Amino acid sequence: MVLKVFLVEDESVVREGLRDNIPWQQFGYQFVGEASDGEMALPLIRKTKPDVLITDIKMPFMDGLSLSHIVGQEFPEMKIIIISGYDDFEYARQAIKEGVEQYLLKPITRRTLQKALTEVKEKIESEQEQKNYLNKYQNDLHEYEQFFLRNFFEKVFEGQLSVQEIYEEAQKHSLDINAPCYNLGLITVQEKKNRGNAGELCQKCYEEMMRFLLRFSGHYLVFRWNVNTYGVMIKGEPGNVVERTSKCLENMEQICKKYEEDLDWYAAVGKPVERFSLLADCYRNLNHVFSYRFFEPSKHIFSEDMISKLTAASEEGALESVETSKINPELIKGFLANGQKEEVQEFVINFVNGIHQALASKLFWDYLLLNVRFAALAYVESLGVTQEEFLQNINMDYAQKMEISAENMQHYMEEVLTGAIEFRDRENMNQGKKTLKKALAYIEENYMQESLSLNEIADSMEVSPNYFSAMFSQEMQMTFVEYVTEKRMEKARKLLQETDMRANEIALAVGYRNPHYFSFVFKKTQGCTPREYRGGKEEENP
Repeated sequence: MVLKVFLVEDESVVREGLRDNIPWQQFGYQFVGEASDGEMALPLIRKTKPDVLITDIKMPFMDGLSLSHIVGQEFPEMKIIIISGYDDFEYARQAIKEGVEQYLLKPITRRTLQKALTEVKEKIESEQEQKNYLNKYQNDLHEYEQFFLRNFFEKVFEGQLSVQEIYEEAQKHSLDINAPCYNLGLITVQEKKNRGNAGELCQKCYEEMMRFLLRFSGHYLVFRWNVNTYGVMIKGEPGNVVERTSKCLENMEQICKKYEEDLDWYAAVGKPVERFSLLADCYRNLNHVFSYRFFEPSKHIFSEDMISKLTAASEEGALESVETSKINPELIKGFLANGQKEEVQEFVINFVNGIHQALASKLFWDYLLLNVRFAALAYVESLGVTQEEFLQNINMDYAQKMEISAENMQHYMEEVLTGAIEFRDRENMNQGKKTLKKALAYIEENYMQESLSLNEIADSMEVSPNYFSAMFSQEMQMTFVEYVTEKRMEKARKLLQETDMRANEIALAVGYRNPHYFSFVFKKTQGCTPREYRGGKEEENP
C-alpha cells in the first residue's frame, strides 16, 4: 500500500530539506504536496486528500494545531504528525486532544521521521485490514439475512405461521416488524433480449435500489423474492405509509429509468394493512396488481387505483380491440417466459376479465382457447419439449379441450399455463443443477483462497451474481457464504485434530489471511475457539 503524504512547514530550508532528502517511496509514501502555512495548505489538502499530514506546530496565518483541528473534522481518517521546536507539555497536550499520531521535536533526523512514518503506515494498514474484514463480515451477514427473510415472508404470505410464531421468528433474528401500518411492494428487473452487458447492468440497478432503501431501513425492509424480483415491506403510521410507498416508487423509477435501454423493469404496490398478520391479504392484492405487467408492458408502475382505471377503460372498448390486443400469442409467451407458477391464477383472472364481454360468443372463446393452447405449445417446443409430452403432462388432449365450456375455461387455461411453466422450471432446474455442479467443484478447488467470492464464481459460470446467489440458496438451502464457511471450518477441524499446525498456519491453509478473523469465525460457527476445539493441545498463536 502506497500512502500519500503532505508537508506543511513555514521554514523553507526545513521544508525543502524534508521534501528532497527523505526517500519517501522507500518508506512506502508518495509526496503529493507542500505549503508554508495552514491557510495555504488547507485547499491543497482538500484537493490531494493525503493519508498523512506532516505539519509544523508554530506558523503564521494558521498554525499547525488549528490546521489539525480542521483536518480532523473534515478527514477523520487522516493521520497527523506534528513537528515542533518547542518541548512544551501544553503543546503536546493540545496535539493529543486533536488526535495527532506523533509529536516530533526538531531537529528532525531521517531515522526519527522514518520510525514515525513506519508506525503510522502500520497503523493505517491495520485499520484498513480490520475495516475490510468488518465489511466482509457485514456482507456475509447481509446474504444470510436475505435468505432468512425470503423464507420468513414466504411462510407469512402462505399463512404457515401463527401470530405468536411470526413475532417469535422476528425476535430470534432481531427483525423489527413493529409498526401500526404496513404495505408491500415488488420490483423486478430483467434483461432485454440481445443485450450483451445487461447482466452487469441488472446487478448495478439492483445495487442502486438497495442503497436507497437501506438508507431508510426504519421505513423499508428489503427481501429477495425470486431471481429477478425483490420485495419491499413498507412500515409506518397509517398517515405516512402511503407517502413512504410513493417515495419508494419515485426513487425506484428514477434509478431504473437510467437503465431502460437495456433492461425491462416493473414495480407494483399493494393496499396498506394495519396488522402484520394481514400481510398475506396485502400480498394477494399485490400479486393481482403485479400480474398486469404482462398486459401493459409499456407501463412500469402498477397500483390498485391504476388497475381500476385500466379495467374501466377496457370495459368501454369494442370487441375488435379486445380481439387484437388481449389475445395476442406474444402476451401468453411473455408470461410463460417471465411469470411464476404462483402468478398463474391471477394472470388468468385478469386475462379473462379483460375480455369477459367477448366471451358471450362461443366462437370467440373457442378461438381464444386455441390461441392459448398454440402459444403454450410453441413455447414448450422452444424448450425442446414435444407436443405429446406436453399434452400428456397436462392430462388433457385436444378432443377434451373442444368440450370445454365457458364455465371451466379458466381452469383449463390455468392447467395449460401451469404445465408449460413446470416444463420451463424443470429445464431451468436442469441447467441450474449443471451450473451448481460446476460451481461446487470450483469451490472445492478454491475454498482455501481468501479472494474466493460469489462474483468470481458467477463470472466463471457466465451467469449474473444475482441469479447465482438466488439459485445457490434455493438448491443448497443455505447461502453461498455459509457453504464456503462450512467447507473451511470442516478443513480447519481436521487440521486441528490431525496436525500440530498453529492456528495462524491453519487460518492461511483454509482461506483466512487474518488469524484473528479466522478465530472469530471459528468460535461463531463451532461454539468454541480453535484452541478449545483442539483440547488445549497447543496454545493458540494467531
